Amino acid sequence: MTKIIGLTGGIGSGKTTIADYFKELGVPVYIADDGAKRVMQSESIIKELKKAFGESLFDDNILNRAKMAEIVFNDADKLAKLNSLVHPAVIDDFKKWVSEKKEYEYVMYETAILFESGRYKECDVIITVTAPEEVRIERVLKRDNTTREQVLSRMNMQWNDEKRISLSNFVINNDNLKIAKEEVVKILKILNIKQNQS
Repeated sequence: MTKIIGLTGGIGSGKTTIADYFKELGVPVYIADDGAKRVMQSESIIKELKKAFGESLFDDNILNRAKMAEIVFNDADKLAKLNSLVHPAVIDDFKKWVSEKKEYEYVMYETAILFESGRYKECDVIITVTAPEEVRIERVLKRDNTTREQVLSRMNMQWNDEKRISLSNFVINNDNLKIAKEEVVKILKILNIKQNQS
């Protein structure tokens, strides 16, 4: 039975960078955000999103993700509505993906809202990626076309690190990438996962 490693961390913690490093070392990784982007292109989800949020979010039937983010990250009810539409489809997509990875002892599920969505209950191992708040804010400002206020608003909608850490098996501080990568290697050794030697 393939075991699931849940990888999480707040916005800007660098969890995707850490996930990519696990992938390089031979652990298949499912990025929930990418899964969500895929399922949000399906006709059935587009129909539901239009019904819930209106046609104005779409340009030629393509979801304007920036507009959507602006709406949901300023309104907890709307965020909950979006999640209730998209998450079940992402979970189905993930299960199908896991079923194709039967030869692996461990696979990784990377998501910012592992705890908030309740998905952590289905993980065999949980890793939280952390970084100082200012570092996280700087990373997101560099990466996204956004404001400090918007970043803080998104952070406030997520669990804080203390809460995440209390339910995690491992914590990777991603302030210094070299040290963070060493932590990944240590975790693979503890879990007895054979690393890619390439």
